[in-house]
Amino acid sequence: MKIFSESHKTVFVVDHCPYMAESCRQHVEFDMLVKNRTQGIIPLAPISKSLWTCSVESSMEYCRIMYDIFPFRKLVNFIVSDSGAHVLNSWAQEDQNLQELMAALAAVGPPNPRADPECCSILHGLVAAVETLCKITEYQHEARTLLMENAERVGNRGRIICITNAKSDSHVRMLEDCVQETIHEHNKLAANSDHLMQIQRCELVLIHTYPVGEDSLVSDRPKKELSPVLTSEVHSVRAGRHLATKLNILVQQHFDLASTTITNIPMKEEQHANTSANYDVELLHHKDAHVDFLKSGDTHLGGSSREGPFKETITLKWCTPRTNNIVFSSISELHYCTGAYRISPVDVNSRPSSCLTNFLLNDPRYKIDGSLEIPLERAKDQLEKHTRYWPMIISQTTIFNMQAVVPLASVIVKESLTEEDVLNCQKTIYNLVDMERKNDPLPISTVGTRGKGPKRDEQYRIMWNELETLVRAHINNSEKHQRVLECLMACRSKPPEEEERKKRGRKREDKEDKSEKAVKDYEQEKSWQDSERLKGILERGKEELAETEIIKDSPDSPEPPNKKPLVEIDETPPVEKSKGPVSLLSLWSNRINTANSRKHQEFAGRLNSVNNRAELYQHLKEENGMETTENGKGSRQ
Repeated sequence: MKIFSESHKTVFVVDHCPYMAESCRQHVEFDMLVKNRTQGIIPLAPISKSLWTCSVESSMEYCRIMYDIFPFRKLVNFIVSDSGAHVLNSWAQEDQNLQELMAALAAVGPPNPRADPECCSILHGLVAAVETLCKITEYQHEARTLLMENAERVGNRGRIICITNAKSDSHVRMLEDCVQETIHEHNKLAANSDHLMQIQRCELVLIHTYPVGEDSLVSDRPKKELSPVLTSEVHSVRAGRHLATKLNILVQQHFDLASTTITNIPMKEEQHANTSANYDVELLHHKDAHVDFLKSGDTHLGGSSREGPFKETITLKWCTPRTNNIVFSSISELHYCTGAYRISPVDVNSRPSSCLTNFLLNDPRYKIDGSLEIPLERAKDQLEKHTRYWPMIISQTTIFNMQAVVPLASVIVKESLTEEDVLNCQKTIYNLVDMERKNDPLPISTVGTRGKGPKRDEQYRIMWNELETLVRAHINNSEKHQRVLECLMACRSKPPEEEERKKRGRKREDKEDKSEKAVKDYEQEKSWQDSERLKGILERGKEELAETEIIKDSPDSPEPPNKKPLVEIDETPPVEKSKGPVSLLSLWSNRINTANSRKHQEFAGRLNSVNNRAELYQHLKEENGMETTENGKGSRQ
């Protein structure tokens, strides 16, 4: 059997009789300007809501949480009961939203306290609720159509939530009996109809609400089975925030929800913009999100939730993200994803909840796509569109590392483009052409490559090829996608003069590379030759010096001719030490000069000079009777 659970259909029956206009007696301060009030001005009196207002607000919060987490297949029908039953919406999916319900409730208005209470009864609404449960929803009709002759195998279950002000426990039992009899009668009618379905299971939730400060005339009672088809439970709740808390707990029980509290969220104070404080935000979601926590044994239980000590919540500590990557987030900050679940804040109107919601909606790293609100089949189709071209690692892509490509990459995956989208894509392509003209660098990965990596021209060729692959992956989406590709191909096909300029640039780069290589080879060859030459000179110098010492020390060797002694090695002026590192050429030149100075006969005048100054024509001065002085100046005797 195709089972639709009780949560598939929920009927709200809200009492609209005159006694629901009574105050809940829970006061709300209306005049908040206590500190800055001018003296002499009487403060405004506090206000209180009616039982009707508290009932409507609490039931709307129930519906809000249900719609947030289950936008499909969980349906609500709203009925107002006074002198008759007023059905405010249908089971159709287009009627399943808060805007429709609140607009219908506004049209109904508050109950009239001067109306005749004898003409009003909650029974009208309960009878209409049973009739509504017998009607087929779109999802049930779809299931019956698929099963064809086995249509009877589709189940029909539902829940009735009745909010009223009962007189006593006997009054509650009378309401239960009325519902049970009505189900029995309408099941007979549905058995002979193709447009109605018999109710196989119905849960009746009776909520007795009364003003704060009064004693309850109705006792609480847990769920009790009244018949094989009907179960009933009774809740006696004070109005105001107590009623809202009760409906919040019931929505969690009815739809298998769990609570998670995000703690230590830093937020700036409204009054003091330069200071910040940490806040906690409680979220509701399906309980399956906690399965992994419970299996590991580490439940991170942080105590009771806002609803009281009987409801537990799991705490998660806020961690501010640090990465601002365009498409791919920092791998070290990401964790393995085991599931995705819709969430709904418990206190939707609080400032911390509003700040957290806006942050998640507006931050691109947490961008919520519309595919989360559509059926599974369409979600898969959306995922396929986004991953038609999807590099597996960051080093395999160029365009997804470029900020300039983001406007195109973010819209090209759409099923259809607007004129503005096409214009933005064209602007992106023109900007890339301008970057290539300016020869701007690209974020090309050099992992696994040797040297400097590909040249600039090759980098842009890789980028254009990858961008064309991305656009072609979505070319069949719409005609406007084709226009984007045409613009891309037109910009890629450069004019002849541009290609000629590129070729000249490549030749010039090749020539420069060859020149640099030749210079390096020449310097290396010259350095090696100089090293070998210097080594040979040093070896020959050592041999000559050894031969000279052998001849001089031999007793049989004749006296050398009376010649002026050669300049010894020690007499050569020392080479000034360089302040920096000495080059090989300098070492070689100094050694050559030293060796050459030992191989020639020194000039006689330099040998007899005083302070490197020699006297000329000495023989003429001696003949004239002049004698020389130490300074080379003569004096007569």
